[in-house]
Amino acid sequence: MPDTTRPTAADDRLIVALDLPDAVSGLALADRIGDAVSFYKIGLGMLTGGGLALARELKDERGKRVFLDMKLFDIGATVEAAVRGLARFDLDFLTVHGDPHVVAAARQGAAGSQTKILAVTILTSLDRADLDAAMIRAGDLAELAVERASRAFAAGADGVIASPQEAALIRALPEAAGRLIVTPGVRPAGTALDDQKRVATPAQAVRDGADHVVVGRPVWQADDAAAAARAIVAELRSPQAQRPNR
Repeated sequence: MPDTTRPTAADDRLIVALDLPDAVSGLALADRIGDAVSFYKIGLGMLTGGGLALARELKDERGKRVFLDMKLFDIGATVEAAVRGLARFDLDFLTVHGDPHVVAAARQGAAGSQTKILAVTILTSLDRADLDAAMIRAGDLAELAVERASRAFAAGADGVIASPQEAALIRALPEAAGRLIVTPGVRPAGTALDDQKRVATPAQAVRDGADHVVVGRPVWQADDAAAAARAIVAELRSPQAQRPNR
């Protein structure tokens, strides 16, 4: 068992999801975690609760990296305009849906900024039955996620969002060289799955090719959020997280 009582330097491969109702509670959690985490995700649920103000506070005053998870989807001109406006916040990552026209428009909107566009393949809360209910074409879910990743890369995505179960398949794509794979649906061993269906441990996700893992409730619901984050960082640095032939 890793010793989580001793100080552990933050590792930006861990992104903690601030899935909280407002910026005040998000900032309070960041203060509790302190130096144990250097990278935070702010999602759509906090947008009306001061999410953009929180992004600025974390970036400008706390020196943190910020991933804005908006999963934008619209006609190209609207996506381009939205991304151009959001890129002014000096974001590190911004998500859009992985449809090629959306990705291409987002790349145009982010031009000249440091914001990296990440394309969502298939949400980690979905399985094949959910895709059937949404009338998504038949086929193996993992194969569909890999195909969407390939098309997103071709459209200019800096990286993709995919479940840990597809990370290795996507990393094996020739076009994935130099691109990011960010995996939500990551759960430390022994923690609840909650609404996630396609999951893996932090070590497994990184070993299979993920550059960053996103963890929310297992950190912010813990009695000691900083210790929970340090335990994940220790796992990411363990031999179990090393990629083969690296």
